Amino acid sequence: VQLQASGGGLVQPGGSLRLSCAASGIIFSINDMGWYRQAPGQQRELVATISRGGRTNYADDVKGRFTISRDNAKNTVYLQMNSLKPEDTAVYYCSADYRSRDYWGQGTQVTVSS
Repeated sequence: VQLQASGGGLVQPGGSLRLSCAASGIIFSINDMGWYRQAPGQQRELVATISRGGRTNYADDVKGRFTISRDNAKNTVYLQMNSLKPEDTAVYYCSADYRSRDYWGQGTQVTVSS
């Protein structure tokens, strides 16, 4: 199983980015999928998760600005990020709970700066 994340980049404060993460090598259904982030010198933290049925969970500081979604047919999870702030700058990692094991993508850099 491999997760390939894309969509990161440099954006000005108030701007938007959309991250995507596609899982390959999947035969059975993926359970929860999610996004986490790690800023320099900080621990990795939860951003948002989504169940196979579409139930979502968000960190308090991204509620109302970020939206997680998934396409089960494509084994892909998305993160729409709006109203970005400098404090959102981090490496963003996608995750997938597949057959009781957590898999991680390689990370994609998001930098919010003017």
